[in-house]
Amino acid sequence: MTDIQQLTTTDSDFRQQLDALLAWESVSDQQVNQTVNGIIADIRSRGDAALLEYTHRFDRWEPSNTAALEIASDQLERAYNSIPAKQRDALEYAAQRIQAYAERQKIESWSYTEEDGTLLGQQVTPLDRVGLYVPGGKAAYPSSVLMNAIPAKVAGVTELIMVVPTPDAERNLLVLAAAHIAKVDRVFAIGGAQAVAALAYGTESIPGVDKIVGPGNIYVATAKRAVFGQVGIDMVAGPSEILVVCDGHTNPDWIAMDLFSQAEHDEDAQSILISADAEFIEKVKASIKRLLPEMERKEIIETALRKRGAIIQVRDLDEAVEVINTIAPEHLELSVGKPEAMAKKIRHAGAIFMGRYTAEALGDYCAGPNHVLPTSRTARFSSPLGVYDFQKRSSLIMASAEGASYLADTASVLARGEGLTAHARSAEYRKDKNHTDTTPSDDECCGNGCCST
Repeated sequence: MTDIQQLTTTDSDFRQQLDALLAWESVSDQQVNQTVNGIIADIRSRGDAALLEYTHRFDRWEPSNTAALEIASDQLERAYNSIPAKQRDALEYAAQRIQAYAERQKIESWSYTEEDGTLLGQQVTPLDRVGLYVPGGKAAYPSSVLMNAIPAKVAGVTELIMVVPTPDAERNLLVLAAAHIAKVDRVFAIGGAQAVAALAYGTESIPGVDKIVGPGNIYVATAKRAVFGQVGIDMVAGPSEILVVCDGHTNPDWIAMDLFSQAEHDEDAQSILISADAEFIEKVKASIKRLLPEMERKEIIETALRKRGAIIQVRDLDEAVEVINTIAPEHLELSVGKPEAMAKKIRHAGAIFMGRYTAEALGDYCAGPNHVLPTSRTARFSSPLGVYDFQKRSSLIMASAEGASYLADTASVLARGEGLTAHARSAEYRKDKNHTDTTPSDDECCGNGCCST
C-alpha cells in the first residue's frame, strides 16, 4: 500500500499544496477534441449511416439497420421480469424514494396583480424532449437511469430518449429494467460521442432533443461540451469525489471504507479525510492498510488514493469548515457529534451527508436526493440535478392601460438614454392619446378568439 498524501494546515505552504491536490484539468486534450469534433461533423452530415459505422467500430457489433439499434418497450419489460426479485424490489424501492423527493422540487407557476391592474408573474413549463446518456462500458449503472429519468418525468417532460452503449451487443438487464421502472419512452443501443451528436442534431432514426443529461467518459463529456448551445446539458462532470470530516469518534474502519467507496470508481477519483485528531488519523491509515487487500477493485483504489487522495490535519472543526468551503466537494460526509449545526456553516458542497451512520453510498442509490452532483469545485456555483433542470420559466407581463402609462415614462427615459428611439416611442404610444387602443369591443369581436380579452 502506497502511503496516502498527508497535509497539515499549519504548514506554511498548505494552500499551495491544497491547490495542487485539487487541480484537475477537465478540458480535453487536442486529440480528444479533434476526434469528437470529427464524429459530430460526420453524424451531422451522414446521420444513421455514420451512426451504424461507429457502433460497429467502437462497440464491436454490426446492427443490420438503424431499427436494430432501438430496444423496444416490450424488451424493457422482459428485462424487468427476468431479473431476480431482490434486485427488482431494490430498484422499485429506490425509484419510489427518488420520486418522493423529486415531487417536492417541482416549481409552480405564479403571478400577482398590481393596484393599477398590471399582471406580472412566471409560467413554468417542462422541456419537450430530453436525452439521457447511460454509461455501458466497464460497469453498468441502473442507478443513473433512475436518478436522471425520474426527475424528468416528475417535471412533465413529454418524451425521454435514453441511449446506452452495448459493447459486443451485450445488454445489461438491470439497466433496461431501470428504464422500464422509470418509464423511459425510447431506448437506443448507442453510445460515445456519436450518441451525443445524434441526440443533439437528430438523425433519420434518432430524434433530436432539447437537453442531454447523464455521465460518460472523456469523449462523452467532450461531446456534451461541444454541442452545448445547440442543446442544453446538465454539466460536464469530472471524476467522483468524497470529503469526510471526522471528530475522531467514528469507527476508523467505517471512514476507510467510505474513502474506498469513491476511490473504486476510477483511478482519477478523489478521496479526502479531514480531522483534527492526529491519533485518529493514524487509526484510519491503519484501517486503510488492513482493509485494502480484501477489496475487489484494490488496484483502482490504491492508484486513486496515491494520485489524488489525501488526509488533512486541521487545528479544529472550525478550520475544517474553512477547508471544506475551499474544496467545495461533490460528496461531503460530516461524521461529527453535531452534524446539523456544522452543515449550516457549509456554503459549497454538492450533497451533505450528516452523522456517523449516513454513508455516502446511501445517497448513490436510494436515500432520495439526486446523485448527479457538481464536481471539480463547481459546487461553488452549481447544484445537484433536480426537477428544476427539466423545467423552463417564462416571464409573464400584462400591463393595464393605467400601468402602461406609468411604465412608459420610465421606459422612455431609459431608452432614450441608450439611444434607442424606437424603444422609447413604442412605450410612449401606449400613453399618447393620439395612438389609442384599436382592440374591438365585445360587440365588434368576430368570436374567433383572435381579439385581446
